[in-house]
Amino acid sequence: MKKIEKKSKRYREIVKGLDQTKSYKINEAIKLIKERSKVKFIESVDLSINLNLGKDKADQTLRTTADLPHGNGKKIRVAVICPNEKIEEAKSSNAEKFGSEDLVDEIKNGKVDFDILICTPDMMSKVGKLGKVLGPKGLMPNPKLGTVAKDIKKAVNDIKKGKVEIRCDKDGNLSLSIGRANFDEKKIMDNYKCVLETLDKDTPGIKNMIRSAHISCSMGPSAQLIIKEV
Repeated sequence: MKKIEKKSKRYREIVKGLDQTKSYKINEAIKLIKERSKVKFIESVDLSINLNLGKDKADQTLRTTADLPHGNGKKIRVAVICPNEKIEEAKSSNAEKFGSEDLVDEIKNGKVDFDILICTPDMMSKVGKLGKVLGPKGLMPNPKLGTVAKDIKKAVNDIKKGKVEIRCDKDGNLSLSIGRANFDEKKIMDNYKCVLETLDKDTPGIKNMIRSAHISCSMGPSAQLIIKEV
């Protein structure tokens, strides 16, 4: 006999007034999920989209970046690997960590205490050897993502201001934070529109590939979005 999952009292309370069989306009959905943020910390606001990319077509994977106009509210720890003569530039770039071959060796030994790694082009031959460590974590620097750069200050500043990666898995799912529960609705809406515009620019016609889209707070229920308005 199949065991019936019992929802907690907290869950039953926060889903009141939210019809999870219904699709909402984005402004309605943002309001609904913000109202249901009841935990003691500030939750992230997450966007999840499922795309019909075709599992048998390897060239239909999607990986790009979006410059969120209001950031996503998360503190990003940035590390920079550069030649010794650029250490001072890296030091003044607002990066949390910087180094040359010493940082390469540190990462090689398994110490990865950062969220984003930026590398100058002339150090990529050394960083390339860290693929086994960085690859599984999605941290390998990539020119397309702006993490292989000659201008260290600009690269770090772009990330700190709100540059986020958009990445689709093999099943067509992409998920990213577009704000915090204490953001006003307009900021979340602006970030949401930025993501859609970026996707459309990177992959024209992608809106026709959307199967479903949801928005949620990290500890709350999700609200389904009207696809034709995504």
